[in-house]
Amino acid sequence: MKAVFDKFYDTYHQDLFQYIFYMVKDKETTEDLVQEVYIKVLKSYANFKGESSEKTWLFSIARHVTYDYFRSLKRKRDRIFEFFDWNDKGDVIPDQSKLPDEIAEENDQIKQVYTFLNYCTLDQRNVIILRYLQSFSIQETAEILNFTVSKVKTTQHRALKALKKAMLENINGGGDANATQ
Repeated sequence: MKAVFDKFYDTYHQDLFQYIFYMVKDKETTEDLVQEVYIKVLKSYANFKGESSEKTWLFSIARHVTYDYFRSLKRKRDRIFEFFDWNDKGDVIPDQSKLPDEIAEENDQIKQVYTFLNYCTLDQRNVIILRYLQSFSIQETAEILNFTVSKVKTTQHRALKALKKAMLENINGGGDANATQ
């Protein structure tokens, strides 16, 4: 198993880390999720049938782990909202984690990517990250996201349109760079 882990780590770790980081925008969370991906890969490697490339299979697992993380956050938020009076105590709770803007301050290009990715839906963000930041083909992206090729193309088109609109609004001074959909 160590050889399998070493192979995956040496070959795909940087791309995997960047993919998850672009999704969750927090270094510590990314590290935890990457570790979870590797655990799932090692547990299920014997079942890998080779119907796709190892990288596509790995990123498909990463996508599921990331989605599970977002679902758990939503459940946690929903429970907190049920039991917490935000009007009285909302200003008292400090947030210790860095904001995506703070993380991205080191590099203006990354900051712009973060800002404008917020204008995209989760599916659109996934397609943009996989296609342009991770350089996956349309077919590989479809396999990772469990989409049809047609859906990847449509989602990519809509994402690029949303990004273009956000950039133009930003240039013209009319856009809110922190908007999310």
